[in-house]
Amino acid sequence: MLTMNQIDEVKELQRQGYGPVEISRRLGINRKTVSTYMQKDSFNNELSERTERVSKLDRWKSEIDLWLDEDRRMRYKQRHTAQRVFARLTELHPDFDCSYSIVQRYLKTARKSRVATNGALELVWSAGEAQADFGEADVLENGEKKSRKYFVLSFPFSNAAYTQCFGGETAECVCQGLLDIFNRIGGVPLRIVFDNATGVGRRVRDQVLYSELFLRFKCHYGFSVTFCNPESGQEKGNVENKVGYIRRNLFVPM
Repeated sequence: MLTMNQIDEVKELQRQGYGPVEISRRLGINRKTVSTYMQKDSFNNELSERTERVSKLDRWKSEIDLWLDEDRRMRYKQRHTAQRVFARLTELHPDFDCSYSIVQRYLKTARKSRVATNGALELVWSAGEAQADFGEADVLENGEKKSRKYFVLSFPFSNAAYTQCFGGETAECVCQGLLDIFNRIGGVPLRIVFDNATGVGRRVRDQVLYSELFLRFKCHYGFSVTFCNPESGQEKGNVENKVGYIRRNLFVPM
């Protein structure tokens, strides 16, 4: 069995294009062993199962877990709160006799375990890297209430953010918003992280398909683009916080 340092050396040489014979010669490791680790993709330790004491809620945990799993396909603001879970269990099961605090504690634990299982890491952002997203708010235009989108570009390293208001969230809106912000700050970020839902493009398996307009804009200004992985809001948490901050502070009152 190889140490993690040896495994790392094998995988690094593999990434450089070397085969098992050459890697075996360079590292002095048996060729069959090298081949085994070259074919291995996962090196995560299995999460140990925790022994939990019996809870009054045990009878309904599988049902709650199902709701939480379904929530992952929903908008963040349309997911179950502890209050909603408690209300549904009370409505669906006449014999449900758990307190709200028990439900609340279980939801907190269940959600933490899901984050741990996903292996989410705290991201470190460098200067010159930005996150982009859209928010939505009601505004008054000529005395008439209308729904408007607002584009936000945030810089996690400095915690600065800029916004532009539009009628939609198309590629045209994104390009105009970025252009206005680039002119305002007097520069262009090195990399921008986008949500998959924005109009600039979308991820299809391992391939990113850009709209033609945005691709031309991107090539012209020379910044790189990254799309968030599905269900990975933590990858652009800074801009999501800024979207909420702007809504609360610039659009209230309407």
